[in-house]
Amino acid sequence: MSKKMKNIAQAEVLTLKEQISYQEGQVVSKTLAQNPAVSITLFSFAKGEEISTHESGGDAFITCLDGVGKITIDGTEYLLHEGESIVMPAGHPHAVYGQEAFKMLLVVVF
Repeated sequence: MSKKMKNIAQAEVLTLKEQISYQEGQVVSKTLAQNPAVSITLFSFAKGEEISTHESGGDAFITCLDGVGKITIDGTEYLLHEGESIVMPAGHPHAVYGQEAFKMLLVVVF
């Protein structure tokens, strides 16, 4: 049977926020799974970096792993702290901004 997930150890206890590093002036991503039904990606945002407003074809579930991120959905801003989560509904404009250095897990369900 082939692996369904990539870029991450299997059958091993790990800490997600340690699986991706910060890079000054950049947004860094690491894809863990990608198929027609789901996308799972780790992101790190240097302070002040962002993914500008866009829409997704699936519901996007974010969990903050480290720092503070500003999530904008339909023009409303939400601050997300470590351990907190939010869903960005499919078809709604949203953006993500590193209010501080910020790491997140993104799961998009199509």
